[in-house]
Amino acid sequence: MGRWKERGPLAAGGFLLKWLVLGGIVGSFAGSAAALFLELLDQATDARLAHPWLLWLLPVVGAGISFLYVRFGKESAKGNNLILDQIHGAEGRVPLRMAPLVFIGTVLTHLTGGSVGREGTAVQMGGSLAEGVGKLARLDAADRRLILMCGIASGFGAVFGTPLAGAVFGMEVLAIGLLRSEGLLPCFIASLTGDLVTRAWGIRHHDYHLDLAPALSGELLLKVTLASVAFGLAGWFFSESTRWLKAQYTRLFPYAPLKSFAGGVIVIALVYLGGTRDYLGLGLPLIGQAFQGEAPTFAFLWKSLYTSLTLGAGFQGGEVTPLFVIGSTLGSTLAGVLGVSVPLLAALGFVAVFSGAANTPLACFIMGIELFGTGFLPYLFLACAVSYLFSGHTGIYLSQRIGAAKTRMGELPPDATLSSVRQARSSFKASGNSSPQEAGKP
Repeated sequence: MGRWKERGPLAAGGFLLKWLVLGGIVGSFAGSAAALFLELLDQATDARLAHPWLLWLLPVVGAGISFLYVRFGKESAKGNNLILDQIHGAEGRVPLRMAPLVFIGTVLTHLTGGSVGREGTAVQMGGSLAEGVGKLARLDAADRRLILMCGIASGFGAVFGTPLAGAVFGMEVLAIGLLRSEGLLPCFIASLTGDLVTRAWGIRHHDYHLDLAPALSGELLLKVTLASVAFGLAGWFFSESTRWLKAQYTRLFPYAPLKSFAGGVIVIALVYLGGTRDYLGLGLPLIGQAFQGEAPTFAFLWKSLYTSLTLGAGFQGGEVTPLFVIGSTLGSTLAGVLGVSVPLLAALGFVAVFSGAANTPLACFIMGIELFGTGFLPYLFLACAVSYLFSGHTGIYLSQRIGAAKTRMGELPPDATLSSVRQARSSFKASGNSSPQEAGKP
């Protein structure tokens, strides 16, 4: 057994006490930041709706935000992927400047109509603040990884009001197929504290009231499975289209501020060509329409396009709330095709598309329970699992490691990430090697 020695209850008690303090501090900071962020986000949305002309400032705001990141952002431009890289042991740090930059950038993007979310901002603020706490506490490498996980968990739990999902998300998002269980208590403490502090500041999250779940039957489970395949493909499409559009923007406009300016112009053109502003901002009214069966048939495609165009151009914000919109509206559309309860498929799509795009089926399953209740347990689990499988080895976080492949895909190189697997695929297509795995070898 070497030099390893079980230290017993005293060590466990010390660990718990330490993370009650550290997790509580991180959660308090992240929860307060999330409360201020959500309040300003509501005000920005109200201002945009009251003053439609603000949309014309979107290109200017985009260029300004990108200039700030070019001039002052440095590593901050990597966003959530920087935090994941740091947890995996990459060189460098998560700069404290990340929090104010993403905060200001996201609020201004929403003020002028960019189609982005809020999760990315909350997670980046949480990670940046957690790094600051860890630096002050002079944590070692192992504890620094834990406190960054706490930052992710607290930001997620606070912004959505789902502390259990936030805790699991902080552990699950790091690597596909693996759960960093050493973060179980620290992430839970931070996420719960973040949620409680956000609520203590007077922030209230939307409550979803659904009817009783329909009785289990083979036919219904088959229909849910078919819908969940579509949810997974929607997550895959969103991830891939956002990445493709980003590459095209960069190819045409190598200077980041010019790229964001052009992206803003394209979004404005799309608004006037389509004759609607429903797909700007978070798009929360579309979720309400989806649960009532009143969402436009192709709302999921339009929201995906608007968000991919906005994020691909370099605007700040998250992907998750748009994914909620995409999933719930797609579920609403499929309910009519499959002859299934509209609220049921809207709720399943709400979490399942996110499950596929983020590769976090357990966190999304728990989020579904927290939002919609325990009556939907088997449907939620099935939807998240099937969507996760069918989204493939892609996702919105390229720095995710592949701890365990979703399907048998050959031998993976050590510490493979979604980014490295993607590069291996590209090399395989270019070189004509016998397998993508060979293309990824030096």
